[in-house]
Amino acid sequence: MEQVPTGHEARSTLDHQALRELLSAQRARIISYARTCPARPLPDGPPATEPSTPLPALAQEILDALPMAGILVAPVVDARGRISEFLYVSQNARAASYSRAHIPRESVPPWAGPVSLFDRFPVLEYTGLPRMLADAHHERAPQGPEAVEWFIPRDSGPPARLSNDVHVAPCGDYLLILWEAGHRVPMAVAAQKLVRTCWAEWNLSDGTVEPSLGFGYVLGLDPDAPDPADFLGLADLIAPASLPELYRLLYDVLLREWRSECDLRLPGAYERTIRMVAEPVRAAPRGPVWAVRAVLVDVTDDRRRRALAEAAGAEARRQHSRAQTLGEVADALRDAVLPRSPGELTPYGLDTAAVYRPDATGAGIGGDWYKARSLPGGKLLIALGDARGHGLEAVTLMAKLRYALAGLVYTDEPVEQLTRWLNDMACDDGTESTATAVIARYHPDTSMLRWTCAGHPLPILLRDGRATLLPVPPDGPGLTLGVLPGRSYTATETVLRPDDIVLLYSDGLVERRETDPDEDTARLLAAAEERLRATGRVHDHATLQHFAEDLVTDLDGPHRSDDATLLAVRRTP
Repeated sequence: MEQVPTGHEARSTLDHQALRELLSAQRARIISYARTCPARPLPDGPPATEPSTPLPALAQEILDALPMAGILVAPVVDARGRISEFLYVSQNARAASYSRAHIPRESVPPWAGPVSLFDRFPVLEYTGLPRMLADAHHERAPQGPEAVEWFIPRDSGPPARLSNDVHVAPCGDYLLILWEAGHRVPMAVAAQKLVRTCWAEWNLSDGTVEPSLGFGYVLGLDPDAPDPADFLGLADLIAPASLPELYRLLYDVLLREWRSECDLRLPGAYERTIRMVAEPVRAAPRGPVWAVRAVLVDVTDDRRRRALAEAAGAEARRQHSRAQTLGEVADALRDAVLPRSPGELTPYGLDTAAVYRPDATGAGIGGDWYKARSLPGGKLLIALGDARGHGLEAVTLMAKLRYALAGLVYTDEPVEQLTRWLNDMACDDGTESTATAVIARYHPDTSMLRWTCAGHPLPILLRDGRATLLPVPPDGPGLTLGVLPGRSYTATETVLRPDDIVLLYSDGLVERRETDPDEDTARLLAAAEERLRATGRVHDHATLQHFAEDLVTDLDGPHRSDDATLLAVRRTP
């Protein structure tokens, strides 16, 4: 009894047929273009001009000793000193071997003596090679390497496409042309395996593919299995549901001549996802798309992590069913972790005022946080940081860092060690968990503020009506938290005078799109001085809070693209 194909099998057959027809039509366009491409006719006899200087026998021996394929050409110069032609006068053994392997005999007869280079290979005249030859002759300096893409038409069948890295160098009265197909070293294979990335170039004229050495590994093939020979071979490897995506990508690249990308799923016990990004390659500026160059990246782990993160987010939303939006959840968490206790540090000689403004663009609650509290032994903790991104993830990282610091500070370790611990914790949290921070401890007995900076904007000191940046350590600010584990940080010591005000702030307060960071800092310094003059003497908590709120208002506006936090710390008399 004849088996009737299922709907999925029938669709898969149609998808394969559509791919086959698309590739066949593109091959026909290439063949048609190659046959109609303008070309010089091949000469019947010897060249009209012979080289001005005979080639010495020693020069031929040196040419044959070169480890690369090479030919010698002689520039023909007219009475006005302009180059009218390049004569192909000699070649080495490697060039002859390359010619036998890559150049069709029926299209170009074997080289038998001096001949015009562009009569013999007309398409080369439309590449960058004539310019390289002219520059090498006039400048007497080597040129390249440069990629040269060209082709040789065949009387029947697809043309022969050639792609080489070309060098040109002056050599006495001649010019030496050297070329190679490129290197594929074991380091490239190791790198491709480490990042699960490969690349390939599909030649549509003859249906072949030039893959990188990690191509089969990324596609999950056995080490002894051959690579897919063409796009149809690739189509046989992917899941049927991915065939429309591959067709769409090829349609965009071949007919629309766009860069395109898609996800391809590879079936198996452990289904994997390959991200393919492709672009068109032409052998001539106005010719058809001759080849497809693509990078393939195994994004399976990334997609699985993303799916797990999305599942975790869904679970968090179910647990917070009373909250109507993610913004409400993040807002509630921020309210829970940010302090609301003015005057707590007054008995220790400091007063604090904090101002927070959410993102003006509506991108979501950000990761700004701060901490100001007393510690056993009479010392004070003052810190302000900014976790990367927006929304619940940023607020979650913010909460982790803030609560971790609140616990670590009880070890009584110096701020350098506290910052290093926070960095290690952020590194362990994942590649996206980066943050900046200023961590400080105030010593009331000496009025000294001892602080570190981890990739954060430097604090500002307001003293006697002037605003200046606090000096950085000799080795500069420390690295952002969460970038590299085990990093060391250096502390700076600043002695505060009565009525000194230190401003800690997040970058959202000053950064603007398309502005220079130095300009942003200068604008903040000027605004702080102007606001202090307008406020008058700051003598209690109310005037400090008033000053901080007015300063944020002065700098705020619809141009701000991040949340903004300002923590003003004043030493009381």
